[in-house]
Amino acid sequence: MADVIEADVIIVGSGVAGALLAARLAQAGARVAILEAGDEVDRATALDRFLRAPIKVPESAYPPVPEAPHPVAHRPGDWYGQDGPDAFSSTYLKAVGGTTWHWLGTALRFLPQDFRMRAAYGVGLDWPFALDELAPFYAEAESELGVSGDAAQEAGGVARAAYPMPAIPQTYQDRLLAAKLEGSPYRVSPTPQARNAVERGGRPACCGSASCIPVCPIQAKYDATVHVRQAVAAGARLFPRTTAVRVETGPDRRVSGIRFRRWDGSEGRATGQAYVLAAHGIETPRLLLHSAGDANPRGVANSSDQVGRNLMDHPTQMSWALANEPVYPYRGPLSTSGIENLRDGEFRGRRGAFRIEIGNDGWSWPNGAPVSTAREFAAQGLRGAALATALREHAARHVRLASLVEQLPDAGNRVSLDPVRRDANGVPLPRITFRLDDYVRAGLEAARAAHADIFARLGTTGLRHAERVFGAGHIMGTWRMGTDPRTSVVDPQLRSHDHRNLFLVGSGAFPTSATANPTLTIAALALRAARPVLETLRG
Repeated sequence: MADVIEADVIIVGSGVAGALLAARLAQAGARVAILEAGDEVDRATALDRFLRAPIKVPESAYPPVPEAPHPVAHRPGDWYGQDGPDAFSSTYLKAVGGTTWHWLGTALRFLPQDFRMRAAYGVGLDWPFALDELAPFYAEAESELGVSGDAAQEAGGVARAAYPMPAIPQTYQDRLLAAKLEGSPYRVSPTPQARNAVERGGRPACCGSASCIPVCPIQAKYDATVHVRQAVAAGARLFPRTTAVRVETGPDRRVSGIRFRRWDGSEGRATGQAYVLAAHGIETPRLLLHSAGDANPRGVANSSDQVGRNLMDHPTQMSWALANEPVYPYRGPLSTSGIENLRDGEFRGRRGAFRIEIGNDGWSWPNGAPVSTAREFAAQGLRGAALATALREHAARHVRLASLVEQLPDAGNRVSLDPVRRDANGVPLPRITFRLDDYVRAGLEAARAAHADIFARLGTTGLRHAERVFGAGHIMGTWRMGTDPRTSVVDPQLRSHDHRNLFLVGSGAFPTSATANPTLTIAALALRAARPVLETLRG
């Protein structure tokens, strides 16, 4: 196995950003090499592993290995050191295809005001461009990922073309809630999602397997192996089990190579004309910070001291209750509808906005139902047919809402390097400092009030609000983009201010979090970055 990998473009990471960019560059004739710390995933094996797992968290289908460790939802402290007053619990994968293996598939665009929070509401930052600049790339991303949706019900009243596929059908629960909330402040609409409503692109239509997180058994839901395959078919070379451990720069301030280590312990160096880091919101800053040296004392691409800072998520308020009639959850995609009309308003100057996800998974996320429900009934002495009847009648009425609250950038919320703990490759583990400020907490409080109002309108009983604030798995902001090299890490084209042949793609570039799940915006930004990367190759 060669100790030197040579290509025009070296891409670290094979998730949605790295895979999309690799496919686009290879199709344009560039020689591309993709370094991926994790291994290729066998879908059937992953599904079987999930079904057999006693604890069914998103990572249960993809357990970490010593050579490519990553966090797991029920034990985040195994990977993250935590310094802040609040625990950071969002996770990611290391695998070919990245975290798209266990994402839900929600594919929302940002709203116009999301790009101008400072100008509109006096908080946060403005993005270096407006929605109009990103709109054509959003449309391209929707085509590439295969998004099903209903443009007529688009949140924010933004005119747009039709989606590539019609909306995934709403569930019985969705339609029941929509009818009961008619005329209220809460508008139930189908959620745009990267999931085939019809056969498309060689992938089948969704069959409602109800295991979108952590694995779609038939690949109706998009994952980035779609574009990894396209990249390889166009000539790109994929190097799984190959972890980037250090970014090197030359005297001209350009990146000169990336050191890597394989699972078998062998080491090497990847060289090219352009370099792309697409290793997600924790691993990219971790790699850059670990690459510090005499020429880059704060780390590569970090003259601004902003690498790793401004860590954001969508802190999530969970609430659940018992409907007064069956709603029949635990079937179909885990969410097919939401309440999107609360995502913008003048209130954003005072507290975080949120979108409400309507869960088709009953109480599974907050308390592990229906298994936990069966356990509770058994503890009450129910057995046999009586237990089965009680479980069936109770579980059929489980309703769950989750509000994903926007979070503003805060330089104190950050990823740094653990001073003691290291992984098998000798790289320090990530250390997280995280705090939920008053802006987020006011948003969470407003979400609880909205949930209580909705459940009251539905006539539910036994309402419970989770005391714990959940992570949404949306890791953003850790190498933000901007026009000022003193306060940002990359420019509007995602090119490093410090090293002109280095690009950082992914949600770490987001100046603010908005309320939309980030994957579609990640994809749009990656597609937008293809042109400047190609221009770098042309000199």
